Amino acid sequence: MVEAVQDAGVVVTGAGGGIGAALARRFAAEGARVVVNDLDAGRAKAVADEIGGIAVPGDASVIVTEAREALGGTVDVYCANAGVGSGGSEAAPEAVWALAWDVNVMAHVRAAHELLPDWLERGSGRFVSTVSAAGLLTMIGAAPYSVTKHGAYAFAEWLSLTYRHRGVKVHAICPQGVRTDMLTASGSAGELVLQPTAIEPEDVADALFKGIEEDRFLVLPHPEVAEYYQARAAEPDRWLHGMNRLQRQWEEAAAR
Repeated sequence: MVEAVQDAGVVVTGAGGGIGAALARRFAAEGARVVVNDLDAGRAKAVADEIGGIAVPGDASVIVTEAREALGGTVDVYCANAGVGSGGSEAAPEAVWALAWDVNVMAHVRAAHELLPDWLERGSGRFVSTVSAAGLLTMIGAAPYSVTKHGAYAFAEWLSLTYRHRGVKVHAICPQGVRTDMLTASGSAGELVLQPTAIEPEDVADALFKGIEEDRFLVLPHPEVAEYYQARAAEPDRWLHGMNRLQRQWEEAAAR
């Protein structure tokens, strides 16, 4: 058992399935009191009933107050997990870009805005951001997703560097492919880049809890992402050339 989360009040957004459901189950198994959030009320209730948690359905951007009340007045851990995997290029409709920005970035900002006054007053709190390896690297065929996941990572990084000396812990989870509905929806690009090394949502939960135990900001369920990230930083042109090769491979396969 991880002592840091025993009897903690935990909120997991987007927890009706996939990574969110796996996180909710793991926190409950570790002795936490868990609020399960999802836009789909039925799915939120199903997971909450399974783990003995509390369902608080609705838009992840505006449920902090209700979730806090459901937990008896205190949120100790907030998992900003809800996300949208918007594909497309610069030509994607502005509504697609706006939704990706709102869910993948601004929902995190709004939650932090609500949570931080209490956390800073008492000197403790934990913010878990489900980002993606796309937030460290990128993803072919998915400009809105890649750009906003970069934003989500940047915000988590900023929270950590700004408030860690005041007791706020931040973790950024950056997996590659995970066997969820989002991977299925990623189409041929996901099949090419993500599917070959895809892991289960439970593997992501395991990686997070190891990160909590080791007090690490960056959580990499696919350890090889660290090497890719280093290569990107050290030799950006070489890395971009390699990613462009993947892009061309994807385009050629689509043209067959």
